[in-house]
Amino acid sequence: MSLHLMNRFFRRFFPVPSFIATPFFGLDISDESLKFIDLKNTKNGMEVGQHGERVIPLGIIQSGKIKNTKKMEEILSKLQSEIGVRSVRVSLPEEQVYLFKLRLEKFGVVNIRESIELALEEHVPLQASDAIFDYELLDQDKDSIELQVAAIPKNIIEDYLAIFKNVGINVQSFELQAQAISRAVVKNGDLETYMIVDFGERRTGIFIISRGVVMFTSTLDVGGVMLDEMLAKNFKINVEEAEKMKRKFGLMRNVENQEVFPVLLNSVSVLRDEVLKHFLYWHTHKDGEGGDNPPIKKIILCGGDSNLMGLSDYLTISMKTKVEMANVWVNIVDTERHIPNIDFKRALSFAAALGLVLRGYENN
Repeated sequence: MSLHLMNRFFRRFFPVPSFIATPFFGLDISDESLKFIDLKNTKNGMEVGQHGERVIPLGIIQSGKIKNTKKMEEILSKLQSEIGVRSVRVSLPEEQVYLFKLRLEKFGVVNIRESIELALEEHVPLQASDAIFDYELLDQDKDSIELQVAAIPKNIIEDYLAIFKNVGINVQSFELQAQAISRAVVKNGDLETYMIVDFGERRTGIFIISRGVVMFTSTLDVGGVMLDEMLAKNFKINVEEAEKMKRKFGLMRNVENQEVFPVLLNSVSVLRDEVLKHFLYWHTHKDGEGGDNPPIKKIILCGGDSNLMGLSDYLTISMKTKVEMANVWVNIVDTERHIPNIDFKRALSFAAALGLVLRGYENN
């Protein structure tokens, strides 16, 4: 039995007592909200512990940059006192992260990180001294190695670290939101290529995952709120009523929904067009080595607004490719044997937070 399997065996049948274990939370921070969750080891496997969401008022974080340190510290401090958050794994804002492939010749490479540092400024608009980066091994042969590199401005990390330090919360790791989400929704060991569409309240993340590595990310200013505002404007109602209308009717084409359907369709088609653009670009452009990118096997939907009725069917038909709702429990629990204590639809918005927690279990 491998060390990894032995660790899983002992965690399942001999879980660490709660008074010994150091609990940690997955913390998914966006411009509008903070989602948190933890998992507990039991003799029946992992179970969801404390979880929830806190609103981040507009202006405190903008495009992933902390603009109001004091207010953000107040939010974290309140969360700490209410929930007992002491240690966290945190998602990084996609808008501030640069991704690129890099092939290094093995001859002359003594230290991979030093070699990346020397090449960094050729690929991103950052000086090496102003960046923090990490990498994943994609491929290698006898002469060279191929890497996927992620870089982020150092001051972004320092700003996030400072607010956690000031409120006494330990940060165990930072991670790309896209990587955390993929860990939650793609089955362990699956190395196929997938497009993940994280349809949120105000933004949508589009990620392409291949061989377990994030190959591409894009963030769109398109979200569920846009649909609410379109309905509110069209039917001259407030946004709260529009939200209820959206949830009730969705993209179901029927007699009862004949007025709502075209309004929602106009808004959702904006999302469809952006997803299709990236889908086609991936399949029609060569990779950095001049080869074809592996085909996208399917599109996976997650995020708080991805459960709009009829959305996956509409995208499947209009894009002529398989689109399905994410299963955020695929690497956590067998839902045929045990039902998690979070509603399936609501759990879609916790994909990143769950993926962050899972990383901690991978490392044990």
